[in-house]
Amino acid sequence: METSPWSYLGHPVHAVCQQPNQPIPADRPALLLVHGFGASTDHWRYNIPVLSHSHVVHAIDLLGFGRSAKPSDLKYGGDLWRDQLVAYVYERIGRLTVIAGNSLGGFAALAAGAVLGEACAGVVLLNAAGPFSNEQKPPRRWGAIARQSIGSALIKSPVLQRILFENLRRPSTIRRTLNQVYVDKTNVDDWLVESIRRPSLDPGAFGVFRTVFDIPQGQPLDELFAQLTAPLLLVWGIRDPWINAPGRRSTFQRYAPKSTTEVVLEAGHCPHDEVPDQVNAALQNWLAKLG
Repeated sequence: METSPWSYLGHPVHAVCQQPNQPIPADRPALLLVHGFGASTDHWRYNIPVLSHSHVVHAIDLLGFGRSAKPSDLKYGGDLWRDQLVAYVYERIGRLTVIAGNSLGGFAALAAGAVLGEACAGVVLLNAAGPFSNEQKPPRRWGAIARQSIGSALIKSPVLQRILFENLRRPSTIRRTLNQVYVDKTNVDDWLVESIRRPSLDPGAFGVFRTVFDIPQGQPLDELFAQLTAPLLLVWGIRDPWINAPGRRSTFQRYAPKSTTEVVLEAGHCPHDEVPDQVNAALQNWLAKLG
């Protein structure tokens, strides 16, 4: 796997790329994998080696996360990450692309897929985040969890935000959080914990963390579904406690395109890392049908 350094808006962006070890059809789409909040390209550790048997696979760290820059002068949110992914597809991939994203990365992937139009060969959402038009409040996410834990008024305090940040990046806290959202905890290992802790030590990481409490929600999912012209695959870790996966799946079924394919797995919020063999198989089967 090769690193694929790039820059967006003048800021360094970390990305990786792995090519198949055998010739593939020139018109076969590439894959772009997008991590969730607090994660990075490292979270696709069990997917890239397998999926690259048949496709050119890229993975990218969104600005503010992983090994990408964490500048203080950016307005973090769905619009920034959508535009970052669109630019990467055009500037670095340069071919039809399937975009797959987990959690926050799923929302960014869907938004980018809607904008890319015919340049997008498909979208894969794994326990995707994001609001619908008729929701008065967004699904539970890191900011919502923190506010519920210590109170909306207190979380506005920079001092308390700093204390919370220091606690959340402790290895024991990271492990405990992962254990909450992985049903099978086998892959909640030291390597995964460190891959999440390491970026939190970067200059600017605290500034990015503070924005999570006010990240703009972006365009509603139902509007994005209506704009999407590419095939859609929904992969559910149905025992995800953060998003009430069964209820969220029901809502997705009301708004997603009729041709959408669904795969339901006995897993939590990050099925691609918890049950990678099952996710890889589901992706490969779906990709094969795209031609």
